[in-house]
Amino acid sequence: MTAAALSAVVVAVFLLALYLLHRYGDLRNQQRLVLLGTLLSWYLCFLIVFILPLDVSTTIYNQCIYDHSNHTSSSSQGGRSVLPDLGSVSFQPSRAANVCVKSWSYIPDNVLPVFWRVVYWTSQFLTWLLLPFMQSYARSGAFSIVGKVKTALFENAIYYGTYLLVFILLLIYAAVHLKLKLTWTELQTIGIAAANTWGLFLLVLLLGYGLVEIPRSYWLSSSNSFLLAKTYFKVAKLATEKAAAEEKLADVMEEVADVNESVRFDHILRKYVDTILMKCPTRYQEEMGRNVENSRREHDVVPTKSGLIKLHEKVITAVQRHSQTQVQWTLLLEEAFHLEDIEKSQSSPGRIITKSFSADPPGWIHKFIYTPTVEWYWECVFRKPFCRLLAVLLSLLSVAVVWSECTFFSAHPVLSLFAVLIQKAELHYNYIFIEMVCFIGILFMCVCVYSTVFRMRVFNYYHLVPHHQTDAYSLQFSGMLFCRLTPPLCLNFLGLIHMDSAISHQDRIQTSYTSIMGSMRLLPAISDGFYIYYPMLVLLLCIATIYNLGSRCLNLLGFYQYITDNDWTSDLVDEGKELIRRERRMRQKMEDGQNRRWAWRERYGAKATPWRSRAGYTELKNDAHSPETEARKNVTTEDGNAEEQHISSLQDSSCDEGLLNQRSTTGRYRSLTGFFDDV
Repeated sequence: MTAAALSAVVVAVFLLALYLLHRYGDLRNQQRLVLLGTLLSWYLCFLIVFILPLDVSTTIYNQCIYDHSNHTSSSSQGGRSVLPDLGSVSFQPSRAANVCVKSWSYIPDNVLPVFWRVVYWTSQFLTWLLLPFMQSYARSGAFSIVGKVKTALFENAIYYGTYLLVFILLLIYAAVHLKLKLTWTELQTIGIAAANTWGLFLLVLLLGYGLVEIPRSYWLSSSNSFLLAKTYFKVAKLATEKAAAEEKLADVMEEVADVNESVRFDHILRKYVDTILMKCPTRYQEEMGRNVENSRREHDVVPTKSGLIKLHEKVITAVQRHSQTQVQWTLLLEEAFHLEDIEKSQSSPGRIITKSFSADPPGWIHKFIYTPTVEWYWECVFRKPFCRLLAVLLSLLSVAVVWSECTFFSAHPVLSLFAVLIQKAELHYNYIFIEMVCFIGILFMCVCVYSTVFRMRVFNYYHLVPHHQTDAYSLQFSGMLFCRLTPPLCLNFLGLIHMDSAISHQDRIQTSYTSIMGSMRLLPAISDGFYIYYPMLVLLLCIATIYNLGSRCLNLLGFYQYITDNDWTSDLVDEGKELIRRERRMRQKMEDGQNRRWAWRERYGAKATPWRSRAGYTELKNDAHSPETEARKNVTTEDGNAEEQHISSLQDSSCDEGLLNQRSTTGRYRSLTGFFDDV
């Protein structure tokens, strides 16, 4: 049963990490090393969360065996009391077998220490060494692998040097003030303590926001009018970002056009210009090809290779940002139309949500399970009470976490709610209840932290965009954050349930996870000070989040957030509503025109097939630049082209080198559309 449970958890967590990577990344076209590093970092962090409850139940069973057996007393070394360790305890399990009940998920003692050691040190190698290097490698505009590696090493020199300086200062502090001998084990403990301190500092900030925002978001999402107003707000903001991305792309393409005209086809730098051109959207490639044939300039300044590298990086960034905004715009419009349809169908006598536009043919789920009637009952009847009930339950969990964070240092009496539940269940050997409490508690804390990581945005440098639109830099940055936040989060939770003796100061058998971390008592300022008192700051952060202090400060700085009692929010909501009306009218005209053409074909198609084919071609040819066709391109076709350019921009340097010989002899880049137009 143990092997089956452990194997099921390992496989399920891997599928979860793979699904999230598929949702946010592009498995087909992004660099394989980027995908592998991100998947491994997410997988290891999620695995820690799911395996830790099994470690807790196994440790409680070992503690019971230890308490009811003849064992050697804990010795003393160097004036420090040594806590009981499984490796130094002689059990007589025959006496304790009649008292202690073995856990259904018991894991042998030699399995978990090896497992935690591999998982922890692999995640630390990823977050401190490999992923930062791969971030710089992915963003580099160099045209070869060697150039990308040099750029990554140069950019990370300051990064690595800063952390090395901090570690050296910690060593000096430990050697001078604490008078430690600095053996290899103590060096590991100091390094782990430094990494956990950095992670705990960021963890409390994210946790304080998520503990309030997640229950509140579910409560507010029960109101369709609130969701619709917030969607209008997002539409207005995204329209500005979309216009800025298009303007930025046009400016960069203008620079590329100048370089394309100044560097002739027999120049040594022409192969790099060709690589840059292949990363540009198709319409710009065609325009640049025509301009080169008509250009007669002879005295333009030829750029340098370093200038082309910077331009290459600009092109990749501009195309990615343009693709992201186009896809987000289309999805946000669909969401707004859907919410407006729900608003209009609240009192529908037919109990069916009337769609504004014709949808794609429904799949088997919408045919047999999520039928239109079921959809109406869910959206108009059951969703509101369900979301509010879930918000109440999550609010109770948030209160329990905040209370336990502020009182977990008290061992006598026990004030932490999670510690009380674990100790009560320990008396009755209810291992399933222990694992459920641990799993629910640590999973809720992880959701609060991880959801904040997925939702937050650092300008245009870090932003996780669904539907395969997240760039390599953001994917790896999220993996770095997960690897740095998960170990201190698990240690913090073990402190909440009084399973970490460095905080609770109880002589208990350590969990296998805590034994890998080493004894934090080597640094009293951290174990007895920072680890205990800093988590109490979560209470102040929760109060600040309740009153939207962070959002109000961002509004003052010009980064507008959705606040219901704010004038800027009302103006953006009105602007978004007008944009949705404009898009609705445009789509309605497009759909009406398409319906008229289909009706005409159904009526006269059998009589004049040859003439109809010629007329249909003439009609499409004449309407190629009409407003309706341009609107269609903005909504659908341009999204596809943008996604293709996003795919090509994420190719590795080997693809860049392969593109150098794909230019035609005339220097003009032709698409299939341009070829058939010429025919």
